[in-house]
Amino acid sequence: MSCSDSLVVTLQGFSLYSTAQCCIALFITLLFTRFWFVPVLYATWWLWDRNTPYRGGRSSRIIQGLRMWTYFRDYFPIDLVKTTDIDPKKNYIFGFHPHGILVAGAFGNFCTEMTGFREKFPGLKPHLLMLPLWFRVPFFRDYIMSGGLVPSARESAKYLLSRAEGGNVAVIAIGGAPEALDARPGALTLLLKNRKGFVKLALQFGTPLVPVFSFGENEVFDQVKNPKGSFLRKVQERLQKVMGISLPLFHARGIFQYSFGLMPYRKPIHTVVGKPIEVEKNENPSQEEIDELHQKYTEELTKLFEEHKGKYKVPEDKHLTFI
Repeated sequence: MSCSDSLVVTLQGFSLYSTAQCCIALFITLLFTRFWFVPVLYATWWLWDRNTPYRGGRSSRIIQGLRMWTYFRDYFPIDLVKTTDIDPKKNYIFGFHPHGILVAGAFGNFCTEMTGFREKFPGLKPHLLMLPLWFRVPFFRDYIMSGGLVPSARESAKYLLSRAEGGNVAVIAIGGAPEALDARPGALTLLLKNRKGFVKLALQFGTPLVPVFSFGENEVFDQVKNPKGSFLRKVQERLQKVMGISLPLFHARGIFQYSFGLMPYRKPIHTVVGKPIEVEKNENPSQEEIDELHQKYTEELTKLFEEHKGKYKVPEDKHLTFI
């Protein structure tokens, strides 16, 4: 493993917390220096530009195509597996599973150009949905938008799915932050049973649903034991409700040693994109219709997993569990 590999993976792993904190610190510090006009001008720009994240964001192919992302891709490595052609004249919802600790597969495949998304799915533009909290951080918001990220808010998803020209993909980690608390090697438990908001959106806009399963996503970190009902789990769930983000206590390896550290393990991540589930538009779907489509989605996701698990060394007796 090269130092460049380690550096890029470490930066990505801590990007949400440390980079956001650095951006906040920089913004505040500049206010008390002779460069005070920089944050003032930025705040003015921010106010004028405040709705951009909810209107498709501002992705940059230059940023997404930076060479450093090849090191990130090759570290695990990460690859994107296409199972069928997808019509670029339509918009889509990609349901990404599992969330894992850092959603590394989703980031590598849908926020960079290093695994060939645009070549494999010509005409489609992915947008990974992320907690709106991060789009309130000065400077950092512009950085994450450059990778194609947009807020995980209804307003943002509706904008993408309503574009008549098609070609927009809303990538949603369905299990969200709570699912990260169950992410550990060998885990196949998905938070999906009561996650039906994305199904309702699909019905309202007639948007096809595409199940996506990322084999290896849960293998790259260990997590401190936190069974439901334990003191640690209660604290984590409470913080998640208050802050909107989960705080799993994870660990793996170090940069130059393999016994302990915060670098992820070098485990391959294979992100398999399934076939679209066609959806008939219904602006006011009943609960029964939502439940029916949700059940169909669950079945297609299970089928996708079962068809491909043998290729990626998942034991035959292992199956998905939905909670």
